[in-house]
Amino acid sequence: MRDGTRVGLVLLAEAVALGVAGDFLFRGQAIGANVALWVALFVVALLAVVRTARSPFHQGRRLMVLPLGAAAILLVWHDSPLLLAANTVAAAAAVTLGALRRTRHPLRRTPLSEYGRSALSAAIATLAGLIPVLHRDVDWRDAAAGSRSGPLAAVARGAAIGVPFVLLFGGLFVAADAVFSNLVTGALPSFDQPVLQVAFVGGFAWASGGLLRDLAAPRDEIRQLPPGDLRARVPRLGAVEVGIVLGALNVLFLAFVLVQLRYLFGGHALVEARTQLTYAEYARHGFFELVAVAALVLPLVLAADWILRTERRRDVVAVRALSAGLIALVLVVMSSALQRMRLYEQAYGLTELRIYATGIIIWLGAVFAWFAATVLRGRRAQFPVGVLVLGFAATLALNALNPDAVIARTNLDRPQVDVQYVAHLSDDAVPALIARLPRLTPPLRQQLARELLARRLPPTGWRSWNVSRAHARSALVAHRAELERYAAGQ
Repeated sequence: MRDGTRVGLVLLAEAVALGVAGDFLFRGQAIGANVALWVALFVVALLAVVRTARSPFHQGRRLMVLPLGAAAILLVWHDSPLLLAANTVAAAAAVTLGALRRTRHPLRRTPLSEYGRSALSAAIATLAGLIPVLHRDVDWRDAAAGSRSGPLAAVARGAAIGVPFVLLFGGLFVAADAVFSNLVTGALPSFDQPVLQVAFVGGFAWASGGLLRDLAAPRDEIRQLPPGDLRARVPRLGAVEVGIVLGALNVLFLAFVLVQLRYLFGGHALVEARTQLTYAEYARHGFFELVAVAALVLPLVLAADWILRTERRRDVVAVRALSAGLIALVLVVMSSALQRMRLYEQAYGLTELRIYATGIIIWLGAVFAWFAATVLRGRRAQFPVGVLVLGFAATLALNALNPDAVIARTNLDRPQVDVQYVAHLSDDAVPALIARLPRLTPPLRQQLARELLARRLPPTGWRSWNVSRAHARSALVAHRAELERYAAGQ
């Protein structure tokens, strides 16, 4: 059997196994330990197919394993939907590392375009699924000829002989012990929803098989998106065109910064006299627009550096000077946004969206500083790996912060409390809510206690087990009598 056919068959077998595991671990279950288990199975499958294909275990694949495993573990830690999204993005970034192909240079010299190409290739491969494996990799005549010999045939023969014995003795054990019977019944698929089950198995098998093929490809030309010099295909612009764009934006940003220095940093009286808004209302207005401005400037200055013709040194220096000026101005804009958020929080309290938007601004500030230290000094290739490290660090910091618990503690210490909002935070906030109950006024304490008693207890199954959900359940059970007393107004 040829190597390509052997690798294709291994991929198909692994995809089916990952599909069955995905259906068993995720169907009808909340996100929890199932993510870490499935990711572990995926990494083992990747190592197996890399060895079968005799692909080099290059630095991208090596560096992928640790952040991917860390992101999966973080998904077992907290229950907040926004943290779930942040950890999922971190996992996708880790997969992008594994999809890198240009390994002749250190990772710190890998250009940004290669990261984008790798991410796009992995995404296309995931959508394409098993089509390339079925129609390109596996030679079915070769597979049929080799089906009567070789390790795969031996495995099939062993399974055919062993399954009847497993069923026989397993049936006897099930009949002999009720506890063992319940464990077996819970572990086996129910087949009560065959269409949904087939959809789950097929979806997981399709996506994981395509991604595995791309990550384990021994040659670049068999990937869904082979490598190429993308920058050479894009038309380049001169310093005049790029300079006009950056110069106009510098003028616009400077005008906005001057307004901010006068009004937002100028005091309550000036704002209220000129805008007919309270200081807090003025701070509230425009915060998220400023976040969008800061986020859009980053790809703009990257594109300006990327698309510039570099024949003349003075053109490069001029454009980078304009970029540096724009970055300095956008940092002032970001400071204005943070000041707005501080005033906003003092007047209205915290929400998840406000915390995460603040986190994005702080992360962008670090990214802009890294941009100045690398791209503006002619070290563009070092920029993307630093952004990845900063992204992983920001994700870890968010998980360590536990935003929902911070919101609960902060808002419950305010004079006015939106009980409905804090009571419907994720399970991450439950221990903090219970700990703050004795400090509240009797009406607020009674209302919050009733909301907590009405809260559905988190599930206890091992597949959806989660640290925060386990702590929330324990706290609700341990303090139930206290909650009932508070809810009765005592």
